[in-house]
Amino acid sequence: MKLAFSGGIHPAGHKELTNNAVPVEAKAPEIVAIPLKQHIGAPCTALVEKGAHVYMGQKIGDGEGMTVPVHASVSGEVIAVEPRKFPGWGDVECIVIKNDFKDEFKSDLKAHDSADSLNGDEILRIIREAGIVGMGGAAFPTNIKAKVPLGDIDTVIANACECEPYITSDDMLLRTNPEKVLGGLKLIAEILRPKRIVIAVEDNKKEAIDVLRGELKNYPMIELSVLPTRYPQGAEKQLIYAVTKREVPSGKLPKDIGCGVFNTATCASVYEAVIEGMPVIRRIVTITGEGANEPKNMIVRFGTSYEDALNAAGGIKPETEKVLSGGPMMGLAQPDLKSSVVKGNNAILCLLPQKKYDETACIRCGKCTEVCPIRLQPLYLYRNVKNGNTEGLKKLGIMDCIECGCCAYGCPAKLPLTESFRLGKKAVREAMAK
Repeated sequence: MKLAFSGGIHPAGHKELTNNAVPVEAKAPEIVAIPLKQHIGAPCTALVEKGAHVYMGQKIGDGEGMTVPVHASVSGEVIAVEPRKFPGWGDVECIVIKNDFKDEFKSDLKAHDSADSLNGDEILRIIREAGIVGMGGAAFPTNIKAKVPLGDIDTVIANACECEPYITSDDMLLRTNPEKVLGGLKLIAEILRPKRIVIAVEDNKKEAIDVLRGELKNYPMIELSVLPTRYPQGAEKQLIYAVTKREVPSGKLPKDIGCGVFNTATCASVYEAVIEGMPVIRRIVTITGEGANEPKNMIVRFGTSYEDALNAAGGIKPETEKVLSGGPMMGLAQPDLKSSVVKGNNAILCLLPQKKYDETACIRCGKCTEVCPIRLQPLYLYRNVKNGNTEGLKKLGIMDCIECGCCAYGCPAKLPLTESFRLGKKAVREAMAK
């Protein structure tokens, strides 16, 4: 039975630009800048200094607490440890490596023919040492997310919805390497021991669905849930409701209602770490948009600058107005192209000049409330942001906003609702910290 969720929209997909683009390896750049913080939590401490030789796959940063290590994506010489641009977080300390183009590989991770000899704790340790985070964009450390007492999770969901327009990186991963996604999902299930294992995909990915149906014959414990296409179905809470009809209460996490959700690229990374002994050093990135000369899916090494990644994909048109990290709904515009491709970076979107609209007064039409998947009241949130009323914002539940952009998409007044809510959440956090 197909289950819907509250609100949501149906924006134009624009996926035809890359939905037949089999991922190709991007040329490795001469310089990579590996950020020491590519995850939610504490930044890593550099384990190498300027002048050191590093190997591809070598752990070059780590720390304690809520942190996961980072690894070199090329072999070569460390030429600096310094702040560099990060997509969305400003300047972040980076290990800058000059590529020797030898790709000499060396890692502490070991390959395994199967996971039969490994228990849950051992798999968790490998996941952490591989530096795996939520690769759908959240970048939450996977070893922490999957470390839940046995019995607390009864449903594990692999999120293959990829509902954001333009992006096809997960779609192509499913079509080209389904065994890695399903194998990694099975490994996560070995840790959590759920009663139900689901891979959820939207019905606009017909080729991926056909591939999955064929591959799932080898994984009888995993069920396929095909959901009607609707944005933002890939958001964690909305996906959980669509698959299980359970609601995650305000201020709670999926684990509090017995669910665990993992992105498909995260699942594939778990497989590569445990079975192949490969740390997270690259990923599929959709390089797309009407401003891209040759939209395609590329396998890009972490630390590659946006400029180098775009050049590897054929460059951008001179009239390109904006380059986003991510998709058009939740992506962040980049002030320059020096930012590094990182673990949670699934797309680089190049946009031509868009039609400009002047903001007008809110007419209280209620369209923003109708489409909000969290059932918030964006028109009142916007008013409180403008008035600087943090107490009012807290009462209205602004911290539950997932910044999906549905409200701004349909606003006839063209108000910058999503942008204002980001500022409002920041103001609430700052007020709570005082």
